[in-house]
Amino acid sequence: MDSNFIIFTLIKIVCVIGAVLTMFAYAVLAERKISAFIQDRVGPNRVALPLIGAVPLVGPFLTRIGFWQPIADGLKAFLKEDFTPSYVRKAYFWLAPAIMLAPSFLTVAVIPFGSTLGNQRMVIADLDVGILYTFGIVSLGVYGIVLAGYAANSKYPFLGGIRSSAQMISYEIAMGMSVIPLFLIVGKLNLSRVIEYQAQHGWLIFYAPVSFFIFLVSAFAETNRLPFDLPECETELVAGYNTEYSSMKFALFFMGEYANMLAGSAMMVTLFFGGWTLPFGGLDQPATTILKGLIHIGIFIGKILFFMGVFIWVRWMLPRFRYDQLMDLGWRRFIPLALANIVFYATWLWARS
Repeated sequence: MDSNFIIFTLIKIVCVIGAVLTMFAYAVLAERKISAFIQDRVGPNRVALPLIGAVPLVGPFLTRIGFWQPIADGLKAFLKEDFTPSYVRKAYFWLAPAIMLAPSFLTVAVIPFGSTLGNQRMVIADLDVGILYTFGIVSLGVYGIVLAGYAANSKYPFLGGIRSSAQMISYEIAMGMSVIPLFLIVGKLNLSRVIEYQAQHGWLIFYAPVSFFIFLVSAFAETNRLPFDLPECETELVAGYNTEYSSMKFALFFMGEYANMLAGSAMMVTLFFGGWTLPFGGLDQPATTILKGLIHIGIFIGKILFFMGVFIWVRWMLPRFRYDQLMDLGWRRFIPLALANIVFYATWLWARS
């Protein structure tokens, strides 16, 4: 195997993981500040680094917006006591947080986060079956939650794990069916080809708005975000599958949730909103210079941040569903709607051919 290929692949992996971890840290800060704004509070504004905090204008400004809060949160997670209760199933108890985090990192491996930089394509693994790989990996995330619920040997975490497994099965079917019209239109399963199609013919959100709606709502359910956060419902289950966890093991679950939000946002950007393209200024064509390649990466990140904002805004604006409402929406509304959507596009494309 070409050594240059290995080196550049490792560089892309390091850069993508670093970007995901950075975006996770500041997504938490954004959530705290946005929730504070909605509730007419101030939010994090006290953490200051000794040297930078003393710099005129810059130091007080960064402190006031809470810029250093993620560093404080990370240190707190590392320094807290890592307590393992005596009654848990210890092997599974330790394994569950790692399983929760891994799928989101594996998912972003096939997502094109830019066009090219030099002669390097801005995707770690440009698979011809990228979407099948994505759904196969995403489905593994539920095992971490189910293992956490089982390993805790306690009724509230166990109920959270059962809820999560039922919820993810229900909405993963609808999510998978929602993207079938896209690949009927494009004719490819490769995510880079999907972006190229949108660069030539326009964003797929305009061709398949119902598919986007189903995918968006299913993404909330898959990431256990309000109004679908029944697996960790505080009013009923204390903290659900998180109840017995502390320190870095709890932080891994927390990171897994936000990493899944990032992966879901990246998938929506790639499938429906043109990926790294914009339909003006020549930004829908592959990069011919390093600067244009960096602009494409910036466009992709900007679109992801928009959807992260949507995830956060919805959490603090909508109430939680009852569990029967959640199941009813998944099985009696979304799956029939997704089936009808597939039949419509199949008929339309057949009539055009």
